[in-house]
Amino acid sequence: MVTLETIRKDMEAQLALDNSIQSVIVNADTLEEALQDAAVQLDSKVSTLEYEIIEKGSDGFLGLAKKPWKLRIYPTAEAMAKRKKVKDDASFDAENFYEEVKTVDQDGMFYIRHFGDNICLKVTLPVGKGRPVEAKQIISEAKRTDTLSIDEDLIRKLAKNGSKDQYEVVGQYKHVPAGDALLVIDVSKDEMLATVTVTPPSLSGAEISAEQIIRNLEIQGVVAGIEEDKINEFVDNPAYNVPCEVAAAVKPQDGRDAYMVFHFETDPTKLKIKESKNGLVNFKELNQIQNVVKGQPLAQKMPPERGKAGKTLKGRYLEAKNGKDIRLPLGKNVELDKDGVTILASMNGRVLFESERINVEPVLELDAVNIKTGNIDFLGTVVVKGNVEDGYDVKASGNIEVNGTVGQSHLKTESGDIIVSQGIFGHDVGVIQAGGSLWAKFIQSAKVEVEKFVIVSDSIMNSEVTAMKRVILNGKKAQITGGHLFATEEICAKNIGSPGGGAETILEVGFDPRLKQRLADIQDEQNSLMRELEETENNIITLENFKKQRRTLPKEKQDHLDNLKKRKEEIIVNSEKYATEVEQILQRLHELKVFGKVKAFGTVYAGVKIYVRDVVDEVRSDVKSCTFFFENGFVRRGKYEEPDMTDVKAPEGYSS
Repeated sequence: MVTLETIRKDMEAQLALDNSIQSVIVNADTLEEALQDAAVQLDSKVSTLEYEIIEKGSDGFLGLAKKPWKLRIYPTAEAMAKRKKVKDDASFDAENFYEEVKTVDQDGMFYIRHFGDNICLKVTLPVGKGRPVEAKQIISEAKRTDTLSIDEDLIRKLAKNGSKDQYEVVGQYKHVPAGDALLVIDVSKDEMLATVTVTPPSLSGAEISAEQIIRNLEIQGVVAGIEEDKINEFVDNPAYNVPCEVAAAVKPQDGRDAYMVFHFETDPTKLKIKESKNGLVNFKELNQIQNVVKGQPLAQKMPPERGKAGKTLKGRYLEAKNGKDIRLPLGKNVELDKDGVTILASMNGRVLFESERINVEPVLELDAVNIKTGNIDFLGTVVVKGNVEDGYDVKASGNIEVNGTVGQSHLKTESGDIIVSQGIFGHDVGVIQAGGSLWAKFIQSAKVEVEKFVIVSDSIMNSEVTAMKRVILNGKKAQITGGHLFATEEICAKNIGSPGGGAETILEVGFDPRLKQRLADIQDEQNSLMRELEETENNIITLENFKKQRRTLPKEKQDHLDNLKKRKEEIIVNSEKYATEVEQILQRLHELKVFGKVKAFGTVYAGVKIYVRDVVDEVRSDVKSCTFFFENGFVRRGKYEEPDMTDVKAPEGYSS
């Protein structure tokens, strides 16, 4: 089993191995072969290696007296830093592991160079647990046959404190100018690159300094792009007879083109099915609709950037291109914000990116609602050309129009109407809720709640229907059979009930259905509280009698008694609140100006129960063309009256 401790040990071992490989000494016939060999050993690229020549190789004469190259090779500082970053990124995540980031150990380094008549020294300090340089070693290497004098105290000081990346004069040597290293500066014809080629100095000859290279570049007319870091690298680790880059032109940078940042998914194929917190997928929630609200940011244009001009080594101007601007993809029902770059939705709806334009569609048209579409939740109007199949729901902020039928589904609008051209087969499961009105051919075995009217052309069968205004059936059949219907103002149909009884049919008018339902709920709660209060009081009496006999109670029983008394007080307070609310509801129902009417221009069959206000009229024999209304505390029957349709406006395109 792999544990955290095992991983830690393996990584520590690998880190120790990596740290141990600071440099390698390679013998090879050529410089190139040596670098390639070292690249394999150091697991690096040749371009990221630096080297020191320990013994210079020679091709000999006709293959005789051939001498191999001996080099000390190590990665560049940039390569080491990059390797460290890669290791850190692949290391433990900070949220799950608390392992400290270990510093890469690196030994101190020193460089002895002969510039002019001086012996110069550069010392870099060690990193982490790296070993410092030893003054003895520096002094030993500084003493050559041509050395005249050295400042050993200064050398010890520099070995301890470093030279701050500078060469310090630590002595003099017998300088023979004829043996000096020679340099050649080569500037490319396009003035984009300059290289230096240096011949090695002979014994007592001076080496090339950074100042010499820079001075010769300036003599060649180079005024821009001088790379001092590469010049210093060359001085520290010279590669003789090989062209080395020391200056590069500043290349022009073309400006970035303008582009759009979209705050919605422009590719509908990338929309994913919603997952629950436990990872389960509901295939009815296909998440294919991207709803937006008025004023919501949809996209933002990132302006084009100006190009940055370049310069050749000799200062010649290199022109750069400015980024190209783009047109804003403004489509239907969107607007531009005050900043001139942000696109906003100008209404609620569905955002789409079509034909390189951002559009907000307030109407969603579907062939059907089924397994292909999943459930629909839309901020606008939904038009379904076919059916809403069993088990699929539709929610909308506007209207819902269904040209076919609705099955065991839940349709809900916030403020709009619901229009079902064919009919509703609820199968005792379907629910229709409208912030406006419901228009349908028929309603069968469904639960309906609307804020205004229920207008049906055919029939309502075995359904629970609640309308805050009127329920009107005005077709040729116009039949109410079975079920329970509520309406504040009136219920009107041709025939109500069925011959010979059958399913119970109850109609109620003249009150606020919600208030009455709330009243019924409160009364149920009150009955439950009274039963609990009676049981609580009996338990309190029992425990108090027990306490009188024993003079005291065990701690558990005493705590139980205290809790019972506390609960009794809560029940009394809640009961009083309910009683106050009941009085308020009864007062509002009593003050309701609309008494309510039930109208039938055909037949009201025996067995139908009609409630006007709280008074019931149980129809014991068939009644023809009649209006039921409230008068003097009783339900009266009068001649049939036409329903009030003055404020009933049919939805656009609905002809029933």
